[in-house]
Amino acid sequence: MNAKKRLYFLCQLTGWGVYILIAFILNEISGVQLSNQLVSALSSAFVLGIFISHLYREIIIRNDWLKLNIPRMIPRFILGSLAMALLFQVAYSLLSTFIFSGKKQFTVATVFQELAGWMILFVLWSLIYFFYHFFKNYKAEEIKNLKWEAARNEIELNKLKSQLNPHFIFNSMNSIRALVGENPKIAKQAITQLSNILRSNLLMGKQRLIPFGEELKLVDDYLAIEGYRYEERLTVNFDIASKTKNQMVPPLMIQTLVENGIKHGISNLPKGGVLSIKAKTINNMLEVSITNSGQFDPNKKTDMGFGLENTKERLRLLYGGEANFEIKNKNENEVICTLILPQNTLSYEN
Repeated sequence: MNAKKRLYFLCQLTGWGVYILIAFILNEISGVQLSNQLVSALSSAFVLGIFISHLYREIIIRNDWLKLNIPRMIPRFILGSLAMALLFQVAYSLLSTFIFSGKKQFTVATVFQELAGWMILFVLWSLIYFFYHFFKNYKAEEIKNLKWEAARNEIELNKLKSQLNPHFIFNSMNSIRALVGENPKIAKQAITQLSNILRSNLLMGKQRLIPFGEELKLVDDYLAIEGYRYEERLTVNFDIASKTKNQMVPPLMIQTLVENGIKHGISNLPKGGVLSIKAKTINNMLEVSITNSGQFDPNKKTDMGFGLENTKERLRLLYGGEANFEIKNKNENEVICTLILPQNTLSYEN
């Protein structure tokens, strides 16, 4: 017997047992003395209650009443409760006649009074049974919706990551192409580093989150390739708190922001500029800031919007409203991107 059936029979025994106990107390209060006939009558009501309510349950299940909407379900429960009350009344009257050896007197008033009592009892049973399954189905539907939402989010995340990979490769190859004519030896070294990046990238693509330290290795390799291209025009500074490296971040997210800073900031400056990456933990949050030389114009339409919108959408899917991303001009010559992530926290499970 599974847990669901055990719970059902336990509720049946408990519910009808409580009713019989109340009936016994009321008889005591009314001055009815305990006798073999009274015990037999109460025991019969207990057995009949369990049997007829179980029959009622089978009728509900076989006719799929619980799948109906409420307006169609209500009249069925009312008529069903009336039918079960009539059946109970007939069976109990026959048993009472046998138990009391025909001495119990039945009048129209007492029959209708008892029938009304059984009717109320079965309506109450129906309400309890209905509400239990209503909330159970509601919870199951809620879990189903959450799983569907998680699956949809997973598909969207994979789509966003699949967009990032070719974008990243294309920009890296552009950087290497610029080196081929200038310094073939350095270009060859850059290609080797790019292959290492792509190998790591393939492994990252299977993960929703990776350690921040792994993301920094990817960023470092990418900056090395860009360093061959820009030479003294690109200066990079790192200020990374050691305890942040074990925190989890979305793969390629920091790299995308670094790439945007170089492509749309430093590359447009004749003398180049500085890119700084800082990371620290504040109040159980990981804060990563990327500062680059240049100016940010939110109204200017460039492919920079791709990386920023991608970042915002991934954060929304992964963290809900718990993460924060902001890009703004720090001063007249610098742009700062700030990324704040909950430490090792996701808004939904796999």
